[in-house]
Amino acid sequence: MTVIDAWTGERATRLQAALRMSNDDFAAHLGIAPRTVAGWHQNPTTRPRPDVQRILDTALERAGDGARERFSMAMRAIEPDRDGEGPRQLTVAIAIVQQDESVLLVQRRDDGTLRWQFPAGIVKPGAAPADTAVRETFAETNVHCSVKARIGARVHPHTGVYCEYFHCEYLAGEAHNRDVVENASVTWAPIVNLTKFVPESSIYAPILDVLGGTHV
Repeated sequence: MTVIDAWTGERATRLQAALRMSNDDFAAHLGIAPRTVAGWHQNPTTRPRPDVQRILDTALERAGDGARERFSMAMRAIEPDRDGEGPRQLTVAIAIVQQDESVLLVQRRDDGTLRWQFPAGIVKPGAAPADTAVRETFAETNVHCSVKARIGARVHPHTGVYCEYFHCEYLAGEAHNRDVVENASVTWAPIVNLTKFVPESSIYAPILDVLGGTHV
């Protein structure tokens, strides 16, 4: 099992992602205030108090085998192996671009199947995930956006890829498909109908919290 010598906001949110919990659920699980968890997302380098450090130790120790493995994979994405030569986990930056009551989606060509997803791109070595989310959104959809906040991160339950999610604000540009090889279409989906496009089981739960509203 991965042993943490000192918890940071980023390490704590990686544990949250491994447990697949929303901010409120993770806060309740730890017995702390939701604003504390939100603060970890906003300030990944923050160092929790000693008593919270002990609570996080206990949460990791009591996590199931699957959650501990996901946490270990996520930790390898931000911290190299002890010899400094181990492979780094693939990271994908995902943009949740909101314009009023709509959210931007791309229809991905996925092994012959068309699936609606949020704009996303692989984070290259040395690149900032937030910058990647903005850049790939424009490359795929012609939409200019800016990052409002980092929503969180998780190891995706279906692909095993480490994903970082960013809530983005629409700035300019008419949405259209600029990547006809990977995508079939682009659309602004009404937030209230989001789960008609993307199955709720595939959506990182904090995204729904950020977007608000009713999803049917």
